[in-house]
Amino acid sequence: MSSITPVEAWGVRDAPPSRLPPFHGTRPLKRWRYVAVFSEELMVCAARVQVGFFRQSFWAVLCRADGRLRERTRSLVRRGAVRFGTPVGDGPRDRAGGRHSGSCRLRVRDRGVLLDLALEEAPGIAVVCPHGGDQVWTRKQAGIPAHGTLALSGGAPRQIEALAVIDDTAGYHARHTEWWWSAGVGEGPDGCALAWNLVAGVNDPPSGSERAVWIGGEAHEAPPVSFASDLSRVRSQDGSELSFTPEAERRRSENLLIMSSDYRAPFGRFAGTLPGGIALARGLGVVEHHRARW
Repeated sequence: MSSITPVEAWGVRDAPPSRLPPFHGTRPLKRWRYVAVFSEELMVCAARVQVGFFRQSFWAVLCRADGRLRERTRSLVRRGAVRFGTPVGDGPRDRAGGRHSGSCRLRVRDRGVLLDLALEEAPGIAVVCPHGGDQVWTRKQAGIPAHGTLALSGGAPRQIEALAVIDDTAGYHARHTEWWWSAGVGEGPDGCALAWNLVAGVNDPPSGSERAVWIGGEAHEAPPVSFASDLSRVRSQDGSELSFTPEAERRRSENLLIMSSDYRAPFGRFAGTLPGGIALARGLGVVEHHRARW
């Protein structure tokens, strides 16, 4: 069906390093959990981020019927607007080696948005990759079921049935880091469930990378990819190509003296072929370009 390698060929570490200090020499720990949810009705993302002692959360909800994007980014206080019922590395484990599994709850309560979702987590794929002389651990899940409710501006809750991607990351990235990334869900012409996580700039060695395509729930490693500067296309080394049509965009630039961050992260629709020459009949997801000094 494809030329990409099953994930079983990788040597993965299933659980993140425990009790990582906030600094390794002069390098701050970067740790986050990011969740994105996609359906015909809406697209959602939410995250909690730690960089050294600095903490931040953000969320965004796109209602596709009216094209309105609601969002907020803020520093975390005692109880942030974004809450995960199962923190990274602390949730249920399977018997085979510490893999995160079971159900995670995502809740957002902020600015008239009440979102409550259960995410049916899977083991996903995990890798440890070198970066700037140090290491970064990451685990990716894609195409997992998400269900729950969303209420907007005091209205009645609506039922949500969607698919999600989850990015758990912990490590000491280089002081200056830049990456291009895409993740999404969809299906092939035959109705087969598809999902992907593609990246350039971090965790992207020729093999043993975080690049993956899920075919019917089974993960395969993808070859290296490159991104168009305007984020309109993702090209694979094997000649496959995804085209991207944005529907709404998150964009933010921050300069906090010792740290800075500049990113674009549009939601939208995908068409074309996934790495491995896998035809995508329908696809929804996100593309991101991020420059950071941290």
